[in-house]
Amino acid sequence: MKRKLVFATNNAHKLEEVREVVKDKFEILSLKEIGCHEDIAEPGETLEENALIKARYVKEKYGYDSFGDDTGLEVEALNGAPGVYSARYAGDGHDAKANMKKLLANLDGITNRRARFRSVIALILDGKEYLFDGKIDGEIISEEKGSAGFGYDPIFMPVGYTETFAQLGSDVKNNISHRALAVKALCRFLESI
Repeated sequence: MKRKLVFATNNAHKLEEVREVVKDKFEILSLKEIGCHEDIAEPGETLEENALIKARYVKEKYGYDSFGDDTGLEVEALNGAPGVYSARYAGDGHDAKANMKKLLANLDGITNRRARFRSVIALILDGKEYLFDGKIDGEIISEEKGSAGFGYDPIFMPVGYTETFAQLGSDVKNNISHRALAVKALCRFLESI
């Protein structure tokens, strides 16, 4: 019987990405599937704090072993911004277009476009907490390209590629992305216990 874990997210794109990486190893339940319709607040000042907040919320309120994640885009020339505030960089509306527009405006005239995506997954399993990290380096291009993906994908080009995450498609992205790397680390751990 497959082990059940709740992914503490309401983001359908993230859920789809994680299920694609996990495949048939574990049954990944969404918040909706366990009857949780709350939007879990993310008041932490680090990716680690926010990921733990989400996983703890599900464990405390619903009793399920769970994992939460938080992801940030860290731009070198902006001292790591938007970082933990990536989803609400342009305001609390989680508006990807507005976030990209603000980021591109803040980078206007700056030649150093180096950036990295970082995902942290916090797992609560059998009463213990674990953290997993995934990172991918790249650069911010000057205009949106591609229609796949979400968030900053249309302006992030990973190192070693000539296309953005939004152009590469889910098969490639789900093998190389920050979230995929963190999920693979999570899976390796779960398979080892």
